Amino acid sequence: MLDIHCVTSIKILGVANTNRLSTGEHVHDVISKCAQSLHALKLLRCYDMSNDSLRHVYKAVVLSKLLYASPAWWGYTSAADKQRLEAAVRRAIWLGLYTADDLTPSQLAADIDNNLFMNILNTLCHVLHRLLPNNTEHTYNLRPRHHFLSLSINTTSVPTQIIMAVKTNCSSFINRLLFKDIY
Repeated sequence: MLDIHCVTSIKILGVANTNRLSTGEHVHDVISKCAQSLHALKLLRCYDMSNDSLRHVYKAVVLSKLLYASPAWWGYTSAADKQRLEAAVRRAIWLGLYTADDLTPSQLAADIDNNLFMNILNTLCHVLHRLLPNNTEHTYNLRPRHHFLSLSINTTSVPTQIIMAVKTNCSSFINRLLFKDIY
């Protein structure tokens, strides 16, 4: 007989998710793995690797680990976890592996979100394109928006619980980018 155990967290494609939609465990795991990579980069510096090359390796290895699949989990990240990610990058700045003029993790995550959203919006065969609402035509221009999609929900075909969940939960990727200009 197969025993099924109740768990509080699960790792899906390398991203740890908890039953409370918290990403604290994921952020902790990623920061600890990045600390190991920082140690390896410090060793490479001891072997006379150039600072420019070290910066390229840092961006390719550490930043890519920090922001891996960020559109899926960034909206569920607490302010404290975002500060921990920022602190990890500040440590790299202190070590000379990243410059203070480069983008912060929050700015990088926003750029990644925007690029993915534009790809979904402009590619009809994108797997996530069907999740977008229909286009809408406005005869007014009250404030600039980065899309022309309808923000209303067809209430005849969708249960009320789902409508309330969509309106109140803007942490998921699609909702976060659709309602970006509103909140």
